Amino acid sequence: MSETSHDSPREGLPLNPTPYVPPPPVGPRREILALRFSDPFRWLARGWKDLTCAKGVGLFYGVCFWAMALLLWAVFSKLPEYTMSLISGCLLVGPFLAMGLYEVSRRCEQRLQPDLIYSLTCWDQRIGSMGMLVLVLIVLELLWGRASLVVFAVFFNTGMPSTAGVLQAVFNPENLEFVAVYLVVGGAFAGLVFATSVVSIPMILDRDTDAISASITSLQVFFANLPVLLLWGAIISVLVILALLPWGAGLLLVGPWLGHATWHAYRGSVRWLDEGKTESASV
Repeated sequence: MSETSHDSPREGLPLNPTPYVPPPPVGPRREILALRFSDPFRWLARGWKDLTCAKGVGLFYGVCFWAMALLLWAVFSKLPEYTMSLISGCLLVGPFLAMGLYEVSRRCEQRLQPDLIYSLTCWDQRIGSMGMLVLVLIVLELLWGRASLVVFAVFFNTGMPSTAGVLQAVFNPENLEFVAVYLVVGGAFAGLVFATSVVSIPMILDRDTDAISASITSLQVFFANLPVLLLWGAIISVLVILALLPWGAGLLLVGPWLGHATWHAYRGSVRWLDEGKTESASV
């Protein structure tokens, strides 16, 4: 009588079992939309419409932005060494104020009544993501400040100039090389901050996304539509510069207007496929 071989496979088991592969995570999928050069002006038009629909709320946020600008100028004029610290504080407060404006635009989009109190507390369920994003922005701002100090140290071996010295250096035709280097370094960091935040904060409000995913999406939007987003950044810069004259009073209008327009920039740049094709605000 023959013995049963111990090397034979057990009955019912495959010779080469397929390794288990976990299924991909199921969740909302997003699509980065292609933008046209006319889109930034469309965002401004829609932002203006939101501003006129909630004038009182817009005035409140405009006063906040104006007060921040006046405080920055006062510190820069009297105690310029504390300017960077105050800018860091503004980076803590600014995104939360901006999120309030995005909430107003979101409610207008959903045909709901805008509410100031709700706009001031809309971030309370997203404090973790917002805190992480603000931390990223502060780190970038600190690196920006350090790079600026290096530029000053290279061109001014007598030490950091005073406020009047900084303005004199900027407008002195003999310092064109310094101005060019300073603008290149500042522009690079400003572009990085803009690319990281162009749609990340509205996305956190809309989808309660984590800060890393929101920042990556923002960078993807920026580089996928680089010419249009550079135009958008230039429009924002021009409007803010004009708003600062005189005494920053233009921020009463331009601040909330750009906040509402930024919401529409997000809605026009990112489409969530679970919303359907008709939900995109850019179509």
